[in-house]
Amino acid sequence: MMIKNEQQYHTTKQWLQRFEQSLIEIDNNESLKAEPIRWQLHYDSCQSQVEELREEIAEYERLINCDAKQPIKIKVESFNKLPNALIKARLAAKMSQKQLAETLGIDEQRVKEYEDSDYQCASFVEILEVVTVLGVEIETAIVKVDFEEIEVVRKIAEKWHEEQMNAKQQEQISSPL
Repeated sequence: MMIKNEQQYHTTKQWLQRFEQSLIEIDNNESLKAEPIRWQLHYDSCQSQVEELREEIAEYERLINCDAKQPIKIKVESFNKLPNALIKARLAAKMSQKQLAETLGIDEQRVKEYEDSDYQCASFVEILEVVTVLGVEIETAIVKVDFEEIEVVRKIAEKWHEEQMNAKQQEQISSPL
């Protein structure tokens, strides 16, 4: 999960408080402690949530409190994570969705759609426009081509296409002329 706005930030902080309270309750639950493995599972799962929420809150606070006079670095681990980087760049620029939309010359609702869908509804050109407006630059990029992954995807696609063809043939056979 990624905190994308002030409302999500406040909600995440509330969830953090709840999970921290749950940790205290788990720690004080003597009947649960009678089963150490079960107690540890409960405690560890809750602790994991606390750590994840703290990391998300810290990242959001880093972005909204950054010094606008200094460039900020946002790590992008894969192309799939580029949408998160664009949202983080907008937050770091202290730019609202409305301000981004105005600069792009589009409706605010469109920017909301971009972010809500992790930019899946945006064309490549639209993404490039957002990148330009937000001043996002790629310093160094190494693209790794995974040939094994290509083969796996090819086989899955081949199987899917074959199933689609079989379904169409079955449909043609069973539907009267």
